[in-house]
Amino acid sequence: MFTRVCKTVLSVMAAVLWGTASVQAATVTISCGAVGAERQLCEQGTQAWAEKTGNQVKVVSTPNSSTERLSLYQQLLAAQSGDVDVFQIDVIWPGMLADNFIDLSKYSNGAEKEHFQSLVRNDTVDGRLVAMPWFTDAGVLYYRKDLLEKYDQPVPETWAQLTDVAKTVQAGERKAGNDKMWGFVWQGRAYEGLTCDALEWLASYNAGTIVDRDGKVTVDNPQAVKALEMAHSWIDTISPVSVLNYTEEEARGVFQSGNAVFMRNWPYAWSLAQSADSPVKGKVGVVALPKGGEDGRHAGTLGGWQLAVSKYSAHPEVAADLVMYLTSYKEQKRRAIEGSYNPTRPELYKDEEVLAKVPFFGDLFETFKNGVPRPSSATGDKYGRVSNAFYNAVHSVLSGESSAEDALGSLDHQLNRLGRRGW
Repeated sequence: MFTRVCKTVLSVMAAVLWGTASVQAATVTISCGAVGAERQLCEQGTQAWAEKTGNQVKVVSTPNSSTERLSLYQQLLAAQSGDVDVFQIDVIWPGMLADNFIDLSKYSNGAEKEHFQSLVRNDTVDGRLVAMPWFTDAGVLYYRKDLLEKYDQPVPETWAQLTDVAKTVQAGERKAGNDKMWGFVWQGRAYEGLTCDALEWLASYNAGTIVDRDGKVTVDNPQAVKALEMAHSWIDTISPVSVLNYTEEEARGVFQSGNAVFMRNWPYAWSLAQSADSPVKGKVGVVALPKGGEDGRHAGTLGGWQLAVSKYSAHPEVAADLVMYLTSYKEQKRRAIEGSYNPTRPELYKDEEVLAKVPFFGDLFETFKNGVPRPSSATGDKYGRVSNAFYNAVHSVLSGESSAEDALGSLDHQLNRLGRRGW
């Protein structure tokens, strides 16, 4: 009798516990990018969390273009849609989208103290931690080690030197039979990626950052003219005309197929260039982007992505738990090793396993730590319009539609009018 009672009690308890677990389990949706290995790594990380917690995750892809992705997010959030619980957001978006996200400090247990504090400050709006740093970025220069050695050429220190080396190697390879070889590929489409590239050109020439920290428009100056004239000189000489429609993946496709000497891109491209089926595996080096001149500086635009939880989510606590897992030391280490995504935790730049897999993380630590910020803080929710005006002006110079002087003069007038009543 006692045994039967015990079995009955245990059965009831098991049913209650199972029922409780069923009630507590939730399904959350996360938006992930699909550039390079992003989608695969996101699915692996979210699945590991799901197995650990008993919850379920749906991963949805968003446009590769950050400009298009922002537009999609703004539509979803304006409709107060709960379709997406966790948003992957660009480093320049916290100020624009903050009102739509919960305060993650209530769920973080102080984990934000373990990340780059500059990023944490960036993700804190009006005292609220609206996002957690996931991976950081800065533009870097990829180069073909074997080709520079073959033609006895140096790793370039300045843009002028890069132009000369690119011409030399490109000519040599074409003479040898590769008529598809180009000297330099980068992001030239009129979108946020061109803002990043062009900001690097300006900063490398000490030409400012479009709008300074005090909100003053600084883009129309002689050094900025030099920077854009230099970039225009690449079109149809060391860069194909089609570069004017390249995003990150088009540039990577050309470089990784073995048809470019140099490439400007983000660190994610490293692991793909070193993959087993990559034609350039073992032939690639990575260094800081060139200076504008002897008096210039190495400048990589600060990039990177954060994770934020929608305040319209039906499961904010569960979604926040997913964010904390994905931004943890263990998960960021996995992503660094498998996908060369830059951690936002300084300690991982000393991790021997990470450095063995991505050696330039150590050499370029200062580049990643001190990337050139886009003027999103100074211009607030008008940043999107500032960037749009900037990359369209730059694109007009690159395509030959406008001179650098005319484009920058017009842009200066447009930005001053935009900021007349304050940013």
